[in-house]
Amino acid sequence: MLLHEFRPGRLLAGFTALALAALYAGDATGAWTTPWYATVPVLCGGLGLAGLVTWVAYRIRRRSARKRSTDSTDAPASTSGSQDIR
Repeated sequence: MLLHEFRPGRLLAGFTALALAALYAGDATGAWTTPWYATVPVLCGGLGLAGLVTWVAYRIRRRSARKRSTDSTDAPASTSGSQDIR
């Protein structure tokens, strides 16, 4: 059993942060030169893609939960006529 549900948007956001860290680590060690403006498209593209994936995963989860639901929306909350909790 899983401890929590899978969140693909957070996974992509983490990969985006790791990609930026790798870019700057390579620049810091002198392996290559990374211009400062190269991070903007990587950051915006990665976070935008993570947001899109999060939205799609939410819609899929919501649709599958609606299909699994066995609640009847037409039934009243109580058949005795009283809504009081004693």
